Amino acid sequence: MNLDPRQTDAFQAVAELGSFERAAAKLRLTPSAVSQRVRVLETTLGAALVLRSRPCRPTQTGQRLLQFLRRAQLLQADLEADLLHAEGTSLHVSVALNSDSLGTWFFPALASLLIKERIILDLIVEDQDHTYSLLESGMVAGCVSTVEKPMRGCSVAKLGTMRYRLMASASFRKRWFPKGLTREAARHAPVIAYTRKDMLQSSFLLSRLGLSEGAYPCHYVPGIEAHFAAVRHGLGYAMVPEWLLSSIDDERDPLVDLAQRHPTDVALYWHTWNVQAPRMERMSRQIVEATRKILS
Repeated sequence: MNLDPRQTDAFQAVAELGSFERAAAKLRLTPSAVSQRVRVLETTLGAALVLRSRPCRPTQTGQRLLQFLRRAQLLQADLEADLLHAEGTSLHVSVALNSDSLGTWFFPALASLLIKERIILDLIVEDQDHTYSLLESGMVAGCVSTVEKPMRGCSVAKLGTMRYRLMASASFRKRWFPKGLTREAARHAPVIAYTRKDMLQSSFLLSRLGLSEGAYPCHYVPGIEAHFAAVRHGLGYAMVPEWLLSSIDDERDPLVDLAQRHPTDVALYWHTWNVQAPRMERMSRQIVEATRKILS
């Protein structure tokens, strides 16, 4: 079966941009022309590829096709670079990972390889429990996830364990937890989470104190630097990667561990396609090898 590149380009643009109008603008076509090309492709494959919602989303079959198209593009880019001896040719790679990984081990582990291999990154930052779905949908070529089981056509390798500590400033503890981390005090003390998808704090409070989500006030502060700054400035308490704590020395209002005997360990896994471009293979190998030395 031969796939018409005009049709697959139209489908990929719709799947990635979320609408026929945006896809049309990118391809310099009319929305009706894009829609027609996608419909012809669906007829050829005998299956719906796009859910006509807002935003548009690929169906399960569409996700498999999107995975194939992205994989083929990476393989083609690497092959052209090798055949043409184009050492300066860049390879564009989409990766999904959590904010804590991006803010701690990711660049120390990968910076030298990314520069050497001329890999251009398109990073999607998402909660570690939700990155897996981005690989499944074909939106990325690899992801850092808490999911252990590989999906069909993909491989998985354990990276290590990221340890978190429940941290607060000393002044915050004095104000909200003068008698320690009790259930009654935790009902009133503000928590700091990245987003509403961030379950680290809520899972801890549910398992240790029996407090369900919504039973306490919560700030939402995305981004590891802003999140950590909010903790250090006494806005609330939160799970902080242990990796960050050794570099902080604030004598005026030091950070304190509210649950020293109960750290939270999160196992992280690297998922990627079985068939990869050579540079993507080297990147995956570097991620696994370097991260196992960095993480506990």
